[in-house]
Amino acid sequence: MVLEAAAELDNEPTGSGSAEHAHTAAWIATVLRGRIAAGELTPGSKLSEQSLSTALGVSRNTLREAFSTLAGESIVTRIPNRGVFVASPGAEEVREIYRVRRMIEPAAALWGEVTPEVLENMGAIVRRAQAARDAGSVPDMADANQALHSAVVGLTGSESLRTLMDRVLAEMRLVFYAMASAPDFHSHYVDRNVQLVERLRAGQRDEAAAGLRAYLDSAEAELLGHLADEASQDVTSQGTR
Repeated sequence: MVLEAAAELDNEPTGSGSAEHAHTAAWIATVLRGRIAAGELTPGSKLSEQSLSTALGVSRNTLREAFSTLAGESIVTRIPNRGVFVASPGAEEVREIYRVRRMIEPAAALWGEVTPEVLENMGAIVRRAQAARDAGSVPDMADANQALHSAVVGLTGSESLRTLMDRVLAEMRLVFYAMASAPDFHSHYVDRNVQLVERLRAGQRDEAAAGLRAYLDSAEAELLGHLADEASQDVTSQGTR
């Protein structure tokens, strides 16, 4: 079912933090990207031009510019005569996500600036992930996972890399929905995230980077395997109709 995805944006703040960027295509793209990364806009959701332009107080032309930006990032998809929809990433999109992540995250762990404040924040994130796992909350585990990997890239101190990672995490969130039928997907990465933080705390940068590369390889392989299984099941199902 196609979902209208504008109502949640009615109260999107445009105050001091975003005032200088408010009502521009770049700002709108950031708002929508953030909503997707937070899991509030899901794959297949229709982005209504009329509703969104009213909710955000922008013209349709400005909104279309934002859609073009997000389409270039593979976060939304334009379907002729139907509209703009939140994308459902496939195997090639997953491969591209992990190409980017493998280049950025291990390097951040190896060379980034690790401060006591950063370690305290990361520690709080993995404790949140452990609590979510104990409670069986997949969405909360996904949230914590996103937060930790964003914090890893934050070690670089680069705003450009942070912006790139925000885009990657938004698309990554869409990939997570493909794993809805595999609720334990996040749970077995919680301990690996804990181990990553422990290695950073111990100053074991080489081990942290190597462990992170292995982590990303495992996650990519699991996601691709799941997508392949789903595709095979779809073909089988269509063949029995």
